[in-house]
Amino acid sequence: MLYQLYETQRALLSPFAEFASASAKLYSHPLSPFAHTLMSPRVSAGLDLVHRLAKDYEKPEFGITGVEVDGSEVAVQELAPLIKPFCRLLRFKRYTDNVAVLEKMKAQPTVLVVAPLSGHHSTLLRETVRQLLKEHKVYITDWTDARMVPLESGPFHLDDYIEYVQEFIRHVGAGDCHVISVCQPTVPTLAAISLMASNGEATPRSMTMMGGPIDARKSPTAVNNLAMNRSFGWFEANVIYRVPTNYPGAGRAVYPGFLQHTGFVAMNPDRHLSSHYDYFLDLVRGDDDSADEHRRFYDEYNAVLDLPAEYYLDTIKTVFQDFALVNGTWEVKGQLVRPQDIKTGAVLTVEGELDDISGAGQTHAAHELCTGIPASKHRHYDAIGAGHYGIFSGRRWRENVYPQVRDFIRQHDTPAAKAPSKRAAPRKRAK
Repeated sequence: MLYQLYETQRALLSPFAEFASASAKLYSHPLSPFAHTLMSPRVSAGLDLVHRLAKDYEKPEFGITGVEVDGSEVAVQELAPLIKPFCRLLRFKRYTDNVAVLEKMKAQPTVLVVAPLSGHHSTLLRETVRQLLKEHKVYITDWTDARMVPLESGPFHLDDYIEYVQEFIRHVGAGDCHVISVCQPTVPTLAAISLMASNGEATPRSMTMMGGPIDARKSPTAVNNLAMNRSFGWFEANVIYRVPTNYPGAGRAVYPGFLQHTGFVAMNPDRHLSSHYDYFLDLVRGDDDSADEHRRFYDEYNAVLDLPAEYYLDTIKTVFQDFALVNGTWEVKGQLVRPQDIKTGAVLTVEGELDDISGAGQTHAAHELCTGIPASKHRHYDAIGAGHYGIFSGRRWRENVYPQVRDFIRQHDTPAAKAPSKRAAPRKRAK
């Protein structure tokens, strides 16, 4: 019922949001007589703010059409080589007529970025992709809003997420690629690669895990505490709703995006209030650059997606309540997840000093699990002064974190040992 009420409210606010936008232009357009009144800058700024607070935010585009490679500007085309019901595998293919640059690009490492399925769209990693494209071939998982997936496509569990990641790794080239997982997918990505190793398959040349809850017991944050202190039944009863009839996924059980967005804002309400007030002042002063920066951030931040209920509840139980990965009790379709079976490749973990989503030590715990990888191929990096978003976006990502990731990938961009010709039988937990 709550989802239906939200949709009704959204429908009612939509015309008012558009009216506020039109009125704001009426008081700011140089050809309008109202724009030359004494209070017009404040009236226009106030109406613009009302528009942005009331409007509906659609999924943004990556919008990456070009990037600089070795001092030369090259074109970028967004392709979708694999399309699954709940996710698209995107490839950002680079083009150039410069033969020398083309040869250099062909020799660059291939990177698969596993984006989070935790509220925001994969476009949140736009800066991650843009920076990586300068020196890598880049693929990324683009998760689909669950309300857009018809019921006929079936449920989507955490086990299905793992299977998707495995299929994407195989498509990119398991023994030839490097995998970067950001936040939530660090856990299922490590599980996916562990299962591939247990079955005798080739595994990626390196794994980079950034700001993820590998062991959520360490330095628990407010997000972790909510998941750990509420019962499983509480989540089923309080955050799961059915998609209304005005979407293709009508009737599907989901954790709605609007509830997630409310939680995001509730974590730092003062910061958001201050940001919107600063935006109002920027408009009054005519500071277009600062106002545009605010719009870009909130166009991304306010665009959220629904999560499949099965996947969300599986994650709560497996990652934040049972701690199944670190306890060695996680089974995926009858097969035990054993990170120690990964013998090839290298592992890098990245944490932000000020991360309020994944606490200190949570991602570093991956090193304690991947004991089959030689110690010389383990590395950890603490991003000083970086919050959760700072480890994959913004100045600290570009200047501090990215060079570490780039150099690590370069160092380990050598072929891994070939997998046996026959797949080993799945290892099961002793009863």
